[in-house]
Amino acid sequence: MAFAYAYEDLPILCERHTTSKLSTFEDLQSIKSMGFRGEALASMTYVAHVTVTTITKGQLHGYRVSYKDSVMEHEPKACAAVKGTQIMVENLFYNMVARRKTLQNSADDYSKIVDLLSRFAIHHIGLSFSCRKHGAARADVHTVATSSRLDAIKSVYGVSVAHNLLKVEAQDDDPSSSIFEMNGFISNSSYSAKKTTMVLFINDRLVECTALKRATEVVYAATLPKASKPFIYMSITLPPEHVDVNVHPTKRETVEPSASCPIIASPMVANKDRHHNPSSSGQKSQKVPVQKMVRTDSLDPAGRLHAYLPAKPLTNLENSNSLTVVRSSIRQRRNPKETADLSSIQELLEEIDSKCHSGLLDIVRHCTYVGMADDVYALLQHNTNLYLANVVNLSKELMYQQVLRRFAHFNGIKLSDPAPLSELITLALKEEDLDPECSENDDLKKKIAELNTNLLKQKAELLDEYFCVHVDEDGNLCWLPVILDQHTPDMDRLPEFVLCLGNDVDWEDEKNCLQGISAALGNFYAMHPPLLPNPSGDGLQFYQKSKHLSASDGGIDFSVDKGDDSKMEDEIDHELMSEAQVAWSQREWSIQHVLFPSLRLFLKPPVSMAANGTFVQVASLEKLYKIFERC
Repeated sequence: MAFAYAYEDLPILCERHTTSKLSTFEDLQSIKSMGFRGEALASMTYVAHVTVTTITKGQLHGYRVSYKDSVMEHEPKACAAVKGTQIMVENLFYNMVARRKTLQNSADDYSKIVDLLSRFAIHHIGLSFSCRKHGAARADVHTVATSSRLDAIKSVYGVSVAHNLLKVEAQDDDPSSSIFEMNGFISNSSYSAKKTTMVLFINDRLVECTALKRATEVVYAATLPKASKPFIYMSITLPPEHVDVNVHPTKRETVEPSASCPIIASPMVANKDRHHNPSSSGQKSQKVPVQKMVRTDSLDPAGRLHAYLPAKPLTNLENSNSLTVVRSSIRQRRNPKETADLSSIQELLEEIDSKCHSGLLDIVRHCTYVGMADDVYALLQHNTNLYLANVVNLSKELMYQQVLRRFAHFNGIKLSDPAPLSELITLALKEEDLDPECSENDDLKKKIAELNTNLLKQKAELLDEYFCVHVDEDGNLCWLPVILDQHTPDMDRLPEFVLCLGNDVDWEDEKNCLQGISAALGNFYAMHPPLLPNPSGDGLQFYQKSKHLSASDGGIDFSVDKGDDSKMEDEIDHELMSEAQVAWSQREWSIQHVLFPSLRLFLKPPVSMAANGTFVQVASLEKLYKIFERC
């Protein structure tokens, strides 16, 4: 070790908390070191023979001393030494027979040590690392201090890995106030391995993050050959107060495991165990009739519609977001007073509670998402019933309720380019025309756009303070609110939203005004079908371009077919169709991984949804069995 303990430090060196990094209670909020309690050395002395050799700068000789049960076994003895401090741990668990028996497979333990040191070696490139197995002629890990991380990776993981790496960097838009910074190396599409290697450091602490690892594997799945895995080194810097280093007992994880981990046992097996095994009290449970057995539950992906569809490669869509939803829920529970002290908001929230349909609430809370039946309806299973649910209506109501709950407490989405309100309103007015090319009413549209722009500029302070809809002095829309984590609205519907704010909101009455703005936001953020038709099915015709092939010369002519000796062929607009496929796949992913987990946590379905077609029961297991019994 380059650091050297002084002679005066040796008597207390291995006592508990001697090397603690904590001076005050507040230090717990800004921990930057790997360890901070100062108990590691003391713990070693209770289970092994520990010898410390140290020499400080300017001394003619060093000192060596042994420790047992955190105290010196003898006075420090003078000896020859290399500058710095060396700590030698021998005979691990010599006094714990049962624990020592678990170390029979030394090869397995040694491979774990090599893996750990390899990860530290490519991160702390300013230090030298060496690891050699007892009796071996050469070291399995050997690095020297260097300024190049790529050289360190080459020394540890080999030339073939280093030659297939790409450098990545990311940080906040404003470096002066940056609270997030990431840099690292990731493998390119030429790299191939059977197992993912992910080296993750957060604030110089080696940690594991299963969610991040799975997300990167999903992204790589679209580019790497089947069964190939990537190499990832990533170093993230965050404010220490944003990282809880005590979540995991060994400090290896920074977040708790996701609450929606797949259930290993199948649901049918679980049901059989519950209904046929004797209970702890010695009584046997009633056997459940087959027509009442539920074969899926709300946390188990087995039985969902996607399992029976052809697999589609994912792009940059993450395959799990339950952690984000749970975090959002926890934040709201920690801050129950999420609204400003406006009686109108309290009245609107009370109306939501009073109009909640208890039966639909039970369906939403405990349903299983099966899949999308068409562009608007999703299939849900609840107990022994199958339902069609209108995702547009559900998402619109959820967004409306969330706007009221988050009133005046929004995070913001900054638009990359400020959008002029007048242009957005004019565009929305043209979209409402039956003939968009007609220019007869252009002056009227321009006047309406000007009036609405002035109105929204006058209401800019209210929109910004309560809804995080920021309009600058020049009449440009700059910010939009975050209503649901991991969801952004379809920006193609932005003109309609701005026009709705100007035309449909009652700005004179407080309650009606707040309700109108919330409803407009709810409609804007709802998960409508994309404006481009769905390329699968009948929507494919939209992307076909007819081209005219002349029979005489084989040339291509895009003119209208005149009935001559020629034929028509269809050509696909692949660029436009690719854009549509991305939009539709993102929507479907958001519905499954963002919308329905949020519905279970937050939505209070109103009574009106029981009659307006939002929920339609399409099958009942009990009724089906009655029909089968008659046959």
